[in-house]
Amino acid sequence: MIIDPRHVLQVSGLHVKVRTAQGTVPLIQDISFELKPGRVLGIVGESGSGKTITSLSLLQLLDRKTIDMAGSIRLNGRELNGLKADKMRSIRGKEIALIMQNPMNAFTPVIKIGDQFIETIRIHTALTKKQAFELAVTTMHDVNLPDPAGLMKLYPFQLSGGMLQRVMIAVAICLRPSVIIADEPTTALDATNQLQVLRQLERIRSEYGTSILLISHDLGVIAEMADEVAVMRHGRIVEQADVYRLFDHPQHEYTKKLLSARPALQDNKPSKEFVMS
Repeated sequence: MIIDPRHVLQVSGLHVKVRTAQGTVPLIQDISFELKPGRVLGIVGESGSGKTITSLSLLQLLDRKTIDMAGSIRLNGRELNGLKADKMRSIRGKEIALIMQNPMNAFTPVIKIGDQFIETIRIHTALTKKQAFELAVTTMHDVNLPDPAGLMKLYPFQLSGGMLQRVMIAVAICLRPSVIIADEPTTALDATNQLQVLRQLERIRSEYGTSILLISHDLGVIAEMADEVAVMRHGRIVEQADVYRLFDHPQHEYTKKLLSARPALQDNKPSKEFVMS
């Protein structure tokens, strides 16, 4: 594989199989894509198509006791596949971060938000507890959370879903990672909070030059946010194209079916304003 410095993330020939008593079962097969700095790649497909397995593979979060992985995952030219657990922990959260679809799963419910945020920062930096607190408060302010210092004293269950999602975004961006994987970041939110989250992701991309891998079943969100789109089915990418070309001139029959099933978008093109489903 040729390492291209113009790409922050390069995935080539990624295969993931799970070992069972009956043999190995493929989960994703021959996945390849590249992501440039400051760009958004959308991954779409029905449930079970392999979207989330792909994201967990990139983060090296799959259980190697039952999972076999082959292929290349390069982040800023560094191979991640097969990297030792301690090395990967130093990268995960600092150079590549995850925004999960259910923010309650991202936090320990019996530990205050501030303690969890500060611990994340200090694992990856030499900042003091006071400095980490100040960075956390500043980052929470940047994602338009009210009274960040007060929120640091609360437990996760004391925040609304939308606020907790923005806290998770703040945790993901505080160390300015090269890549953020956003796995269904708006699924559990109402329309107002969906809009706020999407605006924050767009601001992160435009201001920090962060690359975003956006996984979503919501084609309106993909149309608004993505520069390119990869369509997954049965663990494979069946079509990948510029967002306008894919929406206007889909080539694969599965892509055409997905697009025909979506809520109508004005002029059948990616919108110029945020679209909520």
